[in-house]
Amino acid sequence: MPGTQPAASGIPADGKTALTNVRVFDGTGLQPPGTVVIDCGLIGADAGGARIIDGHGGVLLPGLIDAHIHLSGTETLERLSAFGITTALDMGTWPAELVDSLRGRGGLTDIRSAGVGATSPASRHGQLPGRPAEGFVSGPGEAPGYVAGRVREGADYIKIIIDLPGFDLATVSALVSAAHDHGKLAIAHASARAAVAMAQQAGADVITHVPLDRPLDEDAAALMLAGRRILVPTLTMMEAICAKLGGVQQAGSGQGRSYAAAHESVSVLHRAGVPVLAGTDANTTPGVPASPPFGDSLHRELELLTDAGLSAVDALRAATALPARYFGLADRGVVEPGKRADLVLVAGDPVADIRATRQIEQVWCAGIERLPA
Repeated sequence: MPGTQPAASGIPADGKTALTNVRVFDGTGLQPPGTVVIDCGLIGADAGGARIIDGHGGVLLPGLIDAHIHLSGTETLERLSAFGITTALDMGTWPAELVDSLRGRGGLTDIRSAGVGATSPASRHGQLPGRPAEGFVSGPGEAPGYVAGRVREGADYIKIIIDLPGFDLATVSALVSAAHDHGKLAIAHASARAAVAMAQQAGADVITHVPLDRPLDEDAAALMLAGRRILVPTLTMMEAICAKLGGVQQAGSGQGRSYAAAHESVSVLHRAGVPVLAGTDANTTPGVPASPPFGDSLHRELELLTDAGLSAVDALRAATALPARYFGLADRGVVEPGKRADLVLVAGDPVADIRATRQIEQVWCAGIERLPA
C-alpha cells in the first residue's frame, strides 16, 4: 500500500535521529557545524533520546526538487531518491491510476503531477505513440472540459504543450484561463521562440524549456518578469537533444537548433531577475528526442545552470527553496524546524563547487533513510 513501505535502512519514520556536526545550507550559504533533529518525519528541535549520526562536517542540504520529470513507475522514485531528489514535479504521465499509485510512497520521492498534458492533435507531440484521447484539445471550446477532467483526476497543475504548428493563441489562452478558474498553475511547454511568445501572450505561469532556435532577448525577459512568470529551462534536455540530433540550420531563416540559444536564454533571463528552477525532463517516453536519466540528470542541470551564469547558491536554491515556493510546497525546500525532513548529506561543499552535490552520503525522504546511488 502507498505510504507503508519500510525505510531502505530499516529506520522507521517515527524514530528520532540527531544529525550532529553538519553544516546546513540555509539558502544564502553554509551555517557553522551544528545539529539537526529528525523527529517523526519532520525537522525537530529536541535531540533528547535521539539516535546520533555524526555528519563529520558534511553539508546538509534540503531535499532536492526536480521541477520537470515524466514518471514511469516505482523504479523512477527509487532512482530519484537515491540521487537526493526527494520531490519531483511530473509534467505528463498517464493513466491517472498510475500517478495515484506513485503518490505518498513512504521513503521514496514525493510527487506532484499534471496527469496527461494538453496537446494539439496537429502537433508533433500529438503524433507520439500512446498519446491518450483525453489529452487532445482541438480548439478553445474544448479547453474547459479538458481542464475539468484533469482536476477531477487530481492534477496538481495544468500542462499545455505548445508545439508549433499546433495550438493557436485562442486555444492556449482558453487553457490558461480554465486552469486559473480552477486555481491551478498553467505550465507551458515551449522549446521555440514563437512558442515562448505565445505562452507569454496567453498568460502562462511557468515556461518549461527554452528555445533551441533563437535565444530569448531582454524584451522577452522583461515581459516574463512583468508577468511574474517562472522559468524551468531543462538545460539537460536541451543539451541532450542537440547532442543526439546535432545542430541544424534552416536555410534562409537564420534559425536552427543550437544549445547556445538555450544557454544564452537562461543567462539573459537570470540577469533580468526571472526566477529559474532546476528541472531535467527525465523520462523513458518512446519517440521523444532524448531521455535524460532520472536522478543523475538533476546534478548535471545544476552544473549547466552555473555555467549559464547562476551562482552555486542560486543553483542550489533553484533545486530547493524556489520550486517549493512557486509550486506551493510550503512544508519543504528549507532545513527548518517543523518542515518535512527531506534532507541530503553530502561530503563536499556545493557552495564552493556545485559538483559536490554528487558526493551524497545519506538521503532522508520525510525522515526515512534512503541509500544513495
